[in-house]
Amino acid sequence: MKNQSQPHNRTLERFRVSRRTRWFDQFMNHFIVVGGVIVIAAVMGIFVFIIFQVAPLFQGAKVELLSRHQLTDAVDSVVAVDLDEWGELPVLIQKNGSLRYIDLKGDRGILENSQVFKEGETLSSIHYNSQKRLLVAGSHSGKFAFAKISYRPEYDSFSVRTVHPEVSSSDWFDLSVYGEWVQFVDYGEGDSNKLAVGVCLDSEGNRHVRAVSLEQKRSLFGEGGKISLGTRFDLTEAIDQEIQQIDVAPEGDLVLITAENGEVFVFFNRGGNLEQGQRFRPFGDLPDRRVRGADFLLGDASAVFTGYGGGNRVYSLSLDRDKGKRLYAKTKEIEPMPELPEGYFSGVRNKSFLLVGKHHASLRFSTTESIRWQRDFEFEILKGIIGEKYDRLGFLDSAGTFHLFQLRDPHPQAGLKAFLGKIRYEGQAEPDHIWQSTGGTDDFEPKLSLIPLILGSIKGTFYAILFAAPIALLAALYTSQFLHPRWRDHVKPTMEIMASLPSVVLGFMAALWLAPLLDTRVPSLMLVLIGVPCATLACAWCWGRLPQRVRTRMPSGLEFLLLSPVILLTCILCWKAGPLAEEILFVVTNPDTGERVVDFRLWWPEFTGATYTQRNSLVVGFIMGFAVIPVIFSIAEDSLSNVPKSLSSGSLALGASRWQTAVKIVLPTASPGIISALLIGISRALGETMIVVMATGNTPLKDFNIFSGMRTLSANIVVEFPEAPFQGTLYRTLFLGALALFIMTFIINTLAEVLRQHLKNRYKTVQ
Repeated sequence: MKNQSQPHNRTLERFRVSRRTRWFDQFMNHFIVVGGVIVIAAVMGIFVFIIFQVAPLFQGAKVELLSRHQLTDAVDSVVAVDLDEWGELPVLIQKNGSLRYIDLKGDRGILENSQVFKEGETLSSIHYNSQKRLLVAGSHSGKFAFAKISYRPEYDSFSVRTVHPEVSSSDWFDLSVYGEWVQFVDYGEGDSNKLAVGVCLDSEGNRHVRAVSLEQKRSLFGEGGKISLGTRFDLTEAIDQEIQQIDVAPEGDLVLITAENGEVFVFFNRGGNLEQGQRFRPFGDLPDRRVRGADFLLGDASAVFTGYGGGNRVYSLSLDRDKGKRLYAKTKEIEPMPELPEGYFSGVRNKSFLLVGKHHASLRFSTTESIRWQRDFEFEILKGIIGEKYDRLGFLDSAGTFHLFQLRDPHPQAGLKAFLGKIRYEGQAEPDHIWQSTGGTDDFEPKLSLIPLILGSIKGTFYAILFAAPIALLAALYTSQFLHPRWRDHVKPTMEIMASLPSVVLGFMAALWLAPLLDTRVPSLMLVLIGVPCATLACAWCWGRLPQRVRTRMPSGLEFLLLSPVILLTCILCWKAGPLAEEILFVVTNPDTGERVVDFRLWWPEFTGATYTQRNSLVVGFIMGFAVIPVIFSIAEDSLSNVPKSLSSGSLALGASRWQTAVKIVLPTASPGIISALLIGISRALGETMIVVMATGNTPLKDFNIFSGMRTLSANIVVEFPEAPFQGTLYRTLFLGALALFIMTFIINTLAEVLRQHLKNRYKTVQ
């Protein structure tokens, strides 16, 4: 009995797993699970980080009270308030031209400057332009003068800042030579324009609209000479309505005169000549067409109008193609205020403006037609102001208290409409999706639409997959089902080596070799793309007509040795025949010389109306497709090779040909892996960066023209990110582009998994 149990025990001992092996197996199981969790957590962490970077773009403005300062006397005579750059020394501008500064940080109390303008004239009107910090005054004798307010910081040994106000005033100039009384006047000056426009009353009470330009000699170091009178203009006859308001653009190149009936007269200052350009009604479609107020936005190309009927509209200059000149057209309409606006105050850093009523204030942004912040106050508002850095709001109430608020609104030009909607920007004839993040001047308006970038990503991916997918899938099918095993062992590693080529090298080749090569040989390429498939099908047809005894002499899986010379010869002949085809098909009239020339680059724009550039989507499609082919081929070939041999053997045994077996048995069975290969290839192309950066013009376009470039989301991040200010609007918008790219690839990968599971379930009974 004992002898019989010993062999049995030895058998059990033989199959018993050692404790060390079991421990290692358990460790690896837990390690794999923990690794998977870490990968998922890392991906989610990246997603959460991007969300935190993007979220501030969609937040409104935050306004908090900083301080209040009570004045000791009445403020009924205050016509305007202003803030210095640091918000430490607000100034109250009086009707008599004097200035009162409030020291909010130090112990200087109230600083007064009662002698702003030179003596000799009695003031009859005063106006303040906060964008230029220009104070303009008119006199009872028909003269005007202007003063510039500035601030000078001074630091002590402990780096404590003290702001000192400075004022420089001009001489008095004759607005009217008839000694008329200046009822109101405005003034603007730029690099080449200095213009004053005012309404004057004569002794009989008749109104006259007078304008005068000023001249100042320039030196190599800029302006510095004495200012003298230039050309005079009498606009009285051009305006047949009672005047309510005059606004001269801060740069002095434009004048808006608002009539009491709601009509606006536009005059352009061009080369020293004041020309009437347009007259229109901002609220002509409303029951009450009167204009409550009008003023310019930063840049002078747009004007904000408020109406007695509650309307708030923005009109901008744009080219009228029918009339051939720039005219005002309505571009924005913002939600009306709950109260009738009593005052308008423009920002000097962006396209923001502040509207105030008696007890209501509303901070608005013109570009996106959005209300950034609004609030009702218990006190009655007399005047308001936006800080120069767009970080302060100031209000003077009727009780003589100055309220200073801190403004936090770092991204006023952001929002869903800015990123995804059509916006009519200044100078544009129609609303459009535009990406143009930087410009040459401070009054430039960033344009941050992601639509051209998203379409550019789709465009580049489409042409890359259009080129790569047929080649990769047919190559995978042939390699796995028809190619001789000895050659198959070399093809697969070669394709995988192709996948390791750096994309920057491919982009370099595209920019310096392929793009110049294809620039003049597009007809040759078209013949190659047509000729190679036709030659291949013709060879296959001829091969199928050959006798069986001839075809059996070629070893199975080596048919490509006969086809390769045919394809090579076809490519050479088609490439050489390209210029001949161009001479026959692509003759066009040269727009510069009027001669008939042979040039596909000129024929394409004339025939289609689309553009032609050297670095275009065709180049990107070839090079990016070259990068995507190994990815699609490798996954698809693995899927096709892993189809059980019993299925193909059974099909062949039942009389099906190799081609019928491959197409009707192997291909459907491997379809989950093939779909995954395609969608992973799409994700690879969608996220490609360096090829797109180097092989295209990087122009954010919205067309799918194969002979124009594009800018993709990934390329845009690479190009713009080095210049984006940290945590600025552009910085966070680039993260929004990364989020859009993340979501697009996530959707594609999810779709790939859903399709894979569906096809797997469909064919699992066959497997």
